[in-house]
Amino acid sequence: MSENCNPESCSSCPSAGNCSSKPQSFLEQPNKLSKIGKVIGVVSGKGGVGKTMVSSLLAVSMQRMGKNVGILDADITGPSIPKAFGIHGRAEASELGIFPMKSKMGIDVMSLNLLVENETDPVVWRGPVIAGVVKQFWTDVIWKDVDCLFVDMPPGTGDVPLTVFQSFPVDGIVIVTSPQELVSMIVEKAVKMAQLMNIPILGIIENMSYYECPDCGKKINVFGDSHLDETAAHYNIPVLARIPICTDLAKQCDNGTIELFEGDWLDGAAEKIAEL
Repeated sequence: MSENCNPESCSSCPSAGNCSSKPQSFLEQPNKLSKIGKVIGVVSGKGGVGKTMVSSLLAVSMQRMGKNVGILDADITGPSIPKAFGIHGRAEASELGIFPMKSKMGIDVMSLNLLVENETDPVVWRGPVIAGVVKQFWTDVIWKDVDCLFVDMPPGTGDVPLTVFQSFPVDGIVIVTSPQELVSMIVEKAVKMAQLMNIPILGIIENMSYYECPDCGKKINVFGDSHLDETAAHYNIPVLARIPICTDLAKQCDNGTIELFEGDWLDGAAEKIAEL
């Protein structure tokens, strides 16, 4: 590195191409047979806010738009994407790589639950092992002709989100939250992590935003008044959608038939992602 180094103009430097001032890239190459368009992370500051449900609904919305979609379930210790789509069994593999399983609509899905012998067995692994498996879901799985790959991440800002942000070419993230004041505070942690890692934030989706009375149509704020608008305005992030508490949606998730749900709350968010 030259004493007069200018990282923005390296062409005339004798150390060009071998300069310690340039940030090291940790990006992993996908499987050589993969063809992936955009990579979208779905994150949350804490658990229990419906991140998996949002990942599933976004994938379904985009599939209905005619896009080829995949979901990489990076929540290794709590994989639930296959449950939402009613996918069971073991994924197949060959010397070429691992083949994701397909939902009824044709969405490609890869999850640890599709590799273990018993899907109810707990995963008792330490962080580095979990991070290694997430990388393998990128490097070893054949994501063939996928226009958009959603990465359903575990909550928080730990090993897996850091691994995904450093190892995958993430085009943007969607942050999932709920109306509680505590969750709003934790959302800021997810926002700051994304900014620190230079990952674009596409917007925020608030789940369990309200409950609509089936008799009179009144919207009831079950968890109190939302502070989402203030948080979004503070960080100049758009609010993509507000999803109400919906017993039918919860039932579809539990029954593995989320692809049959007709709600359109996330259509606008899916359209924004499709425009990338």
